Amino acid sequence: MNRREFSKRVLMMGAGVGAGSALDTRAAAAPRGGDYYEEPSRKLPIRKFDVVVAGAGTGGVVAALAAARQGARTAIIEVKGYPGGTATEGGTALHSFYNLWKAFDVEKRQVVRGIPQEIIDRLMKVGGCSGHGEMSKGYNYDSVCTCIDTELYKLVTFEMLVEAGVHVFVNTMLVGAITDGSRLGGAIVESRSGREAFYGKCFVDCTAYGDLSAYAGARFTEPNDYPVVNSVGIANVSVEKLHDFLSRHNAVTQLARGMRSGEDNQIVRIQGQLAKVPGDFHAEARKIGMSMVTTTVHDNYFMFIKLNLKLPVSPTDRDEVAKAELELRRRMARAVELFRQYVPGCEKAVMARTSPKLCIRRGRLIECDYDVTHEDVIEGRHFDDEVMVYGFHDSAPRLQVKDGGTYGFPYKAQRVAGIENLLAVGMMVTSDHRAHMSTRNTVCCMGQGQGAGTAAALCAAKKCGTRDLRYGELRTALAKGGVYFEA
Repeated sequence: MNRREFSKRVLMMGAGVGAGSALDTRAAAAPRGGDYYEEPSRKLPIRKFDVVVAGAGTGGVVAALAAARQGARTAIIEVKGYPGGTATEGGTALHSFYNLWKAFDVEKRQVVRGIPQEIIDRLMKVGGCSGHGEMSKGYNYDSVCTCIDTELYKLVTFEMLVEAGVHVFVNTMLVGAITDGSRLGGAIVESRSGREAFYGKCFVDCTAYGDLSAYAGARFTEPNDYPVVNSVGIANVSVEKLHDFLSRHNAVTQLARGMRSGEDNQIVRIQGQLAKVPGDFHAEARKIGMSMVTTTVHDNYFMFIKLNLKLPVSPTDRDEVAKAELELRRRMARAVELFRQYVPGCEKAVMARTSPKLCIRRGRLIECDYDVTHEDVIEGRHFDDEVMVYGFHDSAPRLQVKDGGTYGFPYKAQRVAGIENLLAVGMMVTSDHRAHMSTRNTVCCMGQGQGAGTAAALCAAKKCGTRDLRYGELRTALAKGGVYFEA
């Protein structure tokens, strides 16, 4: 299927709750024979918004909050029943609000602030975050570890969206786009309440897979350059005994302390080098793609144990993903068995949490007006239109931002090429895998979300395209929203 055919295709898959009058339960007679069924045309109810955000994940939540706070009538569409995305399902912590100051012995700076920090503040009030716990081992990888309670993150961000006046459409699937030349006019959604068209003045694609951009006819590729993952939460375990077990074998490579179960200075992140552990634990863990790093904000609980699986094709392939879903769940069950068998304090470990579906690090790569390069990141380059700065690299210490500094993420890297009023956020941008290992990370996605949501609201208010927005106005609004920029 080529891109043009893809952008015209509308999937017929119901997803959840929506608006009341959109449901048409009339069945059409199926013709006999042939390879295709021609769907009868129908009139869709229309809802009108200033800004439509597709995807309520890590970046989408922040984008919708930013747009609504600028006064835009904002809708957010999410296929699951809650917001949060990869932050709640696929990671081990939020990377990273700070520059890499300890590794380079430079000034400590919190470089991501604004709405992302507001989320952390809200989580701290309800016991759902470790705070920005300083790394005592592995600080050449990250300076801090910000652990979250996955369930409280869903609740807190949901509440924040409602408080900001965002129209939240969960259990609702994006199934198509309405275009007029180079302009995106609307998003087609479907839920158990029926099929609808959400018209908007400006749109933000935060779907991770680049669904809205692809439906709108944007140019894209599918690199398939990462494994997919599901993560399991394991209860009835001891973080301290895991630490002691790894310490006995001189295998602790990362360690951070912070708030855990209401007590400060507790272990909240630990990583071990399993090759140093005697016995078969290392070999068995490798077979299931298990990463020996975890975080927690609760006693007796490992919040994330990740299981990786490399697919032969892009994770947009439904049938291949179905096989992967089963295999990953087998791997999660095996991971719990391994902890019971090999790790002291985990003899009665149980599977307490899984993601509802596998998580990706990249699906479609959407072409934008600018592509952040590897050199932009590691050389710490800045731009005259940046929406945020960032200092973390997931390939550290092999690759790091120069001198413990930051690089700027430019607004032009969010503007979807060839479309007048569509911005992209998160793992769907940045083609070079090395640069992507920084820009795809959770806190970078959050910062990108505030940039895109703010820009979308300004474009809607001014009735202009994303390329016509004056950067000075965007910069002023972002600074007012608490975004940090390097002097």
